[in-house]
Amino acid sequence: MIKNAAEKHDGADSAGRKTYDIGRTRSGLRMGFTTGSCAAAAAKAAAQMLLSGEEIRQVRLMTPKGVELYLDVEDISRSPGSVRCGVRKYSGDDPDVTDGLLVCAEVEPGGQFSDEDNEVRIAGGPGVGRVTRPGLEQAVGDAAVNKVPRRMIREAVREVCEKYGYKGGVRVTLTIPGGEETAKKTFNPRLGIQGGLSILGTTGIVEPMSEKALTDTIYLEMKVLRDNGYHFGCVTPGNYGSDFLKNEMDMDLSLAVKCSNYIGETVDDASLLGMKGILLIGHVGKLIKLAAGVMNTHSRQADCRMEVLAAHAAMAGADRDTVTRLMGCTNTTEAVLILKERELLVPVMRTVMERIDEALRRRAGENLSVGAVMFSTEEGILGKTKEADALLEKIRREHLKVCGDTVKDTV
Repeated sequence: MIKNAAEKHDGADSAGRKTYDIGRTRSGLRMGFTTGSCAAAAAKAAAQMLLSGEEIRQVRLMTPKGVELYLDVEDISRSPGSVRCGVRKYSGDDPDVTDGLLVCAEVEPGGQFSDEDNEVRIAGGPGVGRVTRPGLEQAVGDAAVNKVPRRMIREAVREVCEKYGYKGGVRVTLTIPGGEETAKKTFNPRLGIQGGLSILGTTGIVEPMSEKALTDTIYLEMKVLRDNGYHFGCVTPGNYGSDFLKNEMDMDLSLAVKCSNYIGETVDDASLLGMKGILLIGHVGKLIKLAAGVMNTHSRQADCRMEVLAAHAAMAGADRDTVTRLMGCTNTTEAVLILKERELLVPVMRTVMERIDEALRRRAGENLSVGAVMFSTEEGILGKTKEADALLEKIRREHLKVCGDTVKDTV
């Protein structure tokens, strides 16, 4: 656990922007903190000022990553029965359009609630987006505040309430001045989030990486795996894949390498390092692009998700209306639901996985076995390539063997 990581300030950068001494990546890039951390810190500060009557200029926040932040509080305003304040987003060296924006929280008493989750009610005001399409973490009509930031806000406010003995409900209203205009520079409108930005973050910390630093890290992780006696391993693009691998497939995450969007480069690395096989586990939103031969899944490189699903649906006998609806989807969750309703999900996923298999094998060459498991949060496993189960069994068996050898070596 890293403590007091942001207690000191570096000062300011060349543009006059305040910088925080949170930490640096292996490549020397400065870390930042998420909009979720800003929202939780602002809510905590406002709650403390509301209940204590005092004014505070710095607030302590423990992030899910275990990094303790001390963040400056700005734009404090009081009205009868409420306090509003803000915390400014700091992205470190990550190129983020939200960097420097003020994330504000207004806290006011909200009555008594029987449901514990509703003891702290969270609402979105100006600059915070609202969900207009299904398939995202929050329901249609709700503020676009993801589940981890919601939990962070509730925990931070409850901590203050307990400290001051307040047992009533609390209402937290989040706003982001300039958020609606900034959101136009993001993918939010395409995702069905209108009117502002999302409050995001799974760890509370922004860990920037240059492209080369990231691909170098992927290579290093794969090399460490091999040097520890493994010739088979799992690959996941990010947290969704890691969570599915651990919770649904009961796999040890020490056997997995995170590849971000660089699937092609990761396959290349495995070949260069002499690995015998890798199994890719990922969400349909990422892996579907492989069916079109797209090996860098970042949205700025290519977005062929709906084209792939619509084409395979047409091959499976979908009518024109279905194909048109698929092409109009903003996310794969919505598209998968349509395929399921039309009883096309199974045949579409079968041919999609065949194409993914072809693309991966073509990239891997003859000496590396490669497979894929594609899932969605709602439906679980959607499809597997033909070698996926065999690779999974080899990974499990090798892990048992390596662990057994390690035990013998230490006895």
